[in-house]
Amino acid sequence: MGFQRQTAKNHYLHDTCVENMFINEYMVSAPGDYVKVFLYSLMYADLSMPLENDMIARELSIEEEQVLLAWNYWEKQGVIRKHYPDPNNKFRYDVEFIDLKEQLYGAKASGKSTGKKDVPAHLKKQLDDSTMRDMFAEIERITGRFLSGNEPANIQNWIIDHGITPDVVIFAYSYCQTQRGGKNQYQYVNTVIRDWVDKGLKNISDIETYLAESDNRHNQYKRVMKALGFTRNSTEEEKRIMDVWFGEYGFGLETVLEACKKTSGISSPNINYVNSILTSWYKGEDRRKTGSAATASGGAAAGTSDNGDRIRRVMKSYEEDRERNERLWKERTEEIYERIPRILQIDGELHELSMSLPRLILSGRFDAKKRADELQKQMRELSEEKAYLLTEHNYAMDYMEHPYTCEKCKDTGTLDNGERCSCFSEKLSQM
Repeated sequence: MGFQRQTAKNHYLHDTCVENMFINEYMVSAPGDYVKVFLYSLMYADLSMPLENDMIARELSIEEEQVLLAWNYWEKQGVIRKHYPDPNNKFRYDVEFIDLKEQLYGAKASGKSTGKKDVPAHLKKQLDDSTMRDMFAEIERITGRFLSGNEPANIQNWIIDHGITPDVVIFAYSYCQTQRGGKNQYQYVNTVIRDWVDKGLKNISDIETYLAESDNRHNQYKRVMKALGFTRNSTEEEKRIMDVWFGEYGFGLETVLEACKKTSGISSPNINYVNSILTSWYKGEDRRKTGSAATASGGAAAGTSDNGDRIRRVMKSYEEDRERNERLWKERTEEIYERIPRILQIDGELHELSMSLPRLILSGRFDAKKRADELQKQMRELSEEKAYLLTEHNYAMDYMEHPYTCEKCKDTGTLDNGERCSCFSEKLSQM
């Protein structure tokens, strides 16, 4: 005895099965047009009917380019697989819809690792796509550059490995940008975060307290102002003068406080008076004579203004270097995008891929590690294509990289370890 089910002849009367895993895990965060492309094409896949991208575009009233972008998106998400009849033609391919349940439970049954990282319980609710997008957007706003390469994935790893929250990451980037001379490279930020974590600091309140109490220069400013009888914060000019004492002159806090004691006999203690004393000490004059000498001169040593002006000119020079190199970088980028439009596409794809990596790590998908490796492979291939296109058009491979007058300090005058760069002394000697 045999069995058969009557089949409707009109394909519009058939049903299309959509996996709940797709709806819950992928559809909710996908762009609407991409979902339309997926579902419409899935219907034709169930019917085993041919369908071209231009037809999909017409039926859905969207541009064909959006259809192509949709397939790229779904491939990156791991829900479809492209098959190329002609390996040399990347624009002609068939689409295979992947059975998500089979992949998930098949992998579990075979004992394969899912590649999923354990996420601390207190972070799980904070690591949704919306929060991560907001965090990355804020970091890009602070740094004034796009996150690219492995940086988004590395940021994600900080959160998981160190058990910190996204707001701490944002705070770290802001701190490095504003308090560390614009050193916003993720390697430097990583060093700062690791130092905080090693000290048991994992929330902004504790970090702010630590910085206020232990930041050496900030503490020095406060101690000097207190010694002079001021309850206010120091001005930018006062900070600049004190930076000379602790930096160029190399005086310790005790020596500076000793100079501050010399103000006890004058009616209006001020930074300039102390500056004249310390400048005299720096030049080797007898400390016991310094107070009267400074008083006689009205609190202004002859060399103070000159030294301060030299340092100001050096810092102005760094600022000019940064502005000039920033303009050069933008001009080169615009030039390449205009001459080689494919590179504009490549940079967009690289940015999208780099932003996909951290979301993939936290997705909990069984094939997260495999997909991450595939994404990184795609990024390498795109970077190689970009390098090839540049050389083919007679440009150096690093032509689009951000130029710096000094590669060591990135035109800030300060190294990653906080020390003065050698170029600072060179600039100072030329002033």
